[in-house]
Amino acid sequence: MTSALPIPAGLDDVPAAVDSALAAFFAQAVPTAAAIDPQVGTAAAALAEFVLGGGKRVRPVFAYAGWLAGKSSHTASEVPDDTDALRVAAALELVQACALIHDDIIDRSDTRRGRATVHRDFEQRHRWVGWAGDAAHHGVATAILLGDLALSWADDMVHGHLPGDTAGHQPPHPLPAAVGQVWSSMRTEVLGGQYLDIVNEASGDDTVDAAYRVMEFKTAAYTVARPLELGASLAGAPQTLIGDLRSVGHDLGIAFQLRDDLLGVFGDPAQTGKPSGDDLVAGKRTALLAVGLARAAERDPAVADTLRHSVGRPLTDDEVGTARAILTDVGARDEMEQRISALLTSALDTLAAADLGDAVRAELVAFATRISHRST
Repeated sequence: MTSALPIPAGLDDVPAAVDSALAAFFAQAVPTAAAIDPQVGTAAAALAEFVLGGGKRVRPVFAYAGWLAGKSSHTASEVPDDTDALRVAAALELVQACALIHDDIIDRSDTRRGRATVHRDFEQRHRWVGWAGDAAHHGVATAILLGDLALSWADDMVHGHLPGDTAGHQPPHPLPAAVGQVWSSMRTEVLGGQYLDIVNEASGDDTVDAAYRVMEFKTAAYTVARPLELGASLAGAPQTLIGDLRSVGHDLGIAFQLRDDLLGVFGDPAQTGKPSGDDLVAGKRTALLAVGLARAAERDPAVADTLRHSVGRPLTDDEVGTARAILTDVGARDEMEQRISALLTSALDTLAAADLGDAVRAELVAFATRISHRST
């Protein structure tokens, strides 16, 4: 499946290499779906287009970084090759596709990356062809199934199976048991974190502790810690290094989510691809909101009530501006920036002391700094 694909020379090359690996996988998977029925093929092609249509490829980069770090830390008698590492890293984007498609349904989001979300896209397709029934329900139902398909394909890809293969394709060697364990744990953690997220929204739990519990599993483990561990385990890295990378992943994962929280309220829609204040409208119980509410309540309960009333409902531009002003005035925005800086410093300190090659260390430092201060 990936034998002719370019192998990344460094972390900056990983996104393009991952896209090539995914395109090669879809070239087999989409026709297999179409063989069931042309309508299934159309939906599968839409999923492929969604996956290949954007994204920072953060998780594959960290997985490949873990692989390079693991290889640089020791001389193993037998480890999988770079092609296997690329395949495993690319499979993470299919898990991410599942998470994003379902997250957009949960959040009732209309756009992602400047385009219609998958459920809105299929809602509109339903209207265009004049089918019977509720177009919005059809869009949601289709998107749920496509998210499930993405997760199923992620398992196929990580294990090296080609959907519908009848040509005697020889799959790669089975993944080491440690890699399978990390993969399994990661999937359970991200779904558990997502469930905690919607429970917090439904229960109105806007405490800082609740926000951090969600970040621990929905983002920190899934975005950085587990991908790093996945790659390092594939390379047969020693447990001391895996422990260091897990610590780095925890710090960077929390920093990544805190930055995401800031962008969800203060980000430029032209850069983020989502409407201004989208996290407020969606009712997300973020750390930014939790700190803002706590600080506002200490200063003036009426201000806290105004902020709380800005969560979980459609907002005008003026209302978004008011919520932003409160979060800034009470110091919540600055506190998030300070926490991001402290977490990044902690991660960089751990990397400085970790037993890994200087080249991959330098690349990890650069990438960690970039994602912590990103604007999209």
